[in-house]
Amino acid sequence: MRAGSAPQDDTMNPSPPTSAAVRIIPREQHNISRKQISSAALRVLYRLNEAGYAAYLVGGAVRDLLIGGQPKDFDVATDATPEDVRRLFRNCRLIGRRFRLAHVVFGPEIIEVATFRGNGEGSEDGAGDRHVVDGRIVRDNVWGTLEEDALRRDFTVNALYYNIADFSVRDFAGGFEDVQRRVLRLIGDPVQRYREDPVRMLRAVRLSAKLDFSIAPEARAPFADLGELLAQAPPARLFDESLKMFLAGNGLKSFRALEQSGLLGAVFPLTARALAFRGDSFRALVEAGLAGTDARVAEGKSVTPAFLFAVLLWGAVRAQAEREIARGVEANLAWQRVSHQVMSEQAKHVAIPRRFGQVMQEIWMLQPRFADRQKKRVFRLLAHPRFRGAFDFLLLRGAEGEDIAELGRWWTHAQQAPHDVLADELSVVAADVPVQSTATSKRRRRRRRPKAPAAAAAE
Repeated sequence: MRAGSAPQDDTMNPSPPTSAAVRIIPREQHNISRKQISSAALRVLYRLNEAGYAAYLVGGAVRDLLIGGQPKDFDVATDATPEDVRRLFRNCRLIGRRFRLAHVVFGPEIIEVATFRGNGEGSEDGAGDRHVVDGRIVRDNVWGTLEEDALRRDFTVNALYYNIADFSVRDFAGGFEDVQRRVLRLIGDPVQRYREDPVRMLRAVRLSAKLDFSIAPEARAPFADLGELLAQAPPARLFDESLKMFLAGNGLKSFRALEQSGLLGAVFPLTARALAFRGDSFRALVEAGLAGTDARVAEGKSVTPAFLFAVLLWGAVRAQAEREIARGVEANLAWQRVSHQVMSEQAKHVAIPRRFGQVMQEIWMLQPRFADRQKKRVFRLLAHPRFRGAFDFLLLRGAEGEDIAELGRWWTHAQQAPHDVLADELSVVAADVPVQSTATSKRRRRRRRPKAPAAAAAE
């Protein structure tokens, strides 16, 4: 069966092997062509090969080419050490401590070159460096063979190697069939592999959504028990994984897959809680935000994590702000306090950089101001540097109720109306009571104490 054929029942495929038994798929039996590989990647592959080193295109690029896709990145695996690669390429830099890699830079394109990794405990010449804490790999720079490298990879579909020497594909774990059947299967024992690196659970969800692959039952089963291990992953790494999940053009599918997997609460607990209590209106907001982001990616437009994370956390922010205001806290103070609390709580799971967090808080805190149609405040808000993002956010909130939808329509009109026309309209309605959304509250007026009589004051 050729790549791209309809998937079959994944229970038909046995568990992947734990020892290497290579299958070589010759050029005439697969669909990968050098025309589909970037010129930069080909230059790296050929130079390594000509210098006497093994050189393979590996991982996601091979997988994507087999299903007829066009990879965004091309990674290379070799028996050359990072220092060997640096000697061959003047445009090379070495990076990483946990996984030492060589990056060969060709303008905007970077070809990542990794040395075959093994399972040993190190070597006398210092080439080996592996450190495991509580079952988790925290540093891994033990060089090995091609076979060892293949069986150390996470999924069978990522353990495929395209050999530049003869244009064949080498398969050590049954990944070629799994690509054809469109199924994600872990190499080795799933529980052990997830304990080594809990983020592999998120990668399984993300790849299944991106590639429209199913997750094999034995790979999905441990999620319920091991999902809590994601709390041990560095929050900065989970931020990077979240970007790949939600800002790569498959955000809506990834979000639904994450929720169905039961892992949403381990990464975005406030979002999961708000979905449970806020119901359909908050879900509509989140899914509309994700769909809009996907559309922008498809059109080649820029996207920012700040807007999407503001959407994901809005349910928690809104609920807590309403409670604070109901207890008598002044509205602006309530929104400011709650936005800081929510950001602090989320940072325990996913570390959102400050530059994005500040934008998120501004978007949230501008929402109550849309309900105020006093002339000066309207024009001040229109001139705010964060107005556009806050306005787009307001439009998404239309599912919360007709009053919010009406605010969105009015502010759409306000942006389109000439300055003098809008000013006249606002003068006419100056005495009207501003429309109040469910996410805002009128500011309480302080009662002025009556002035004491002059005679009393003189006493």
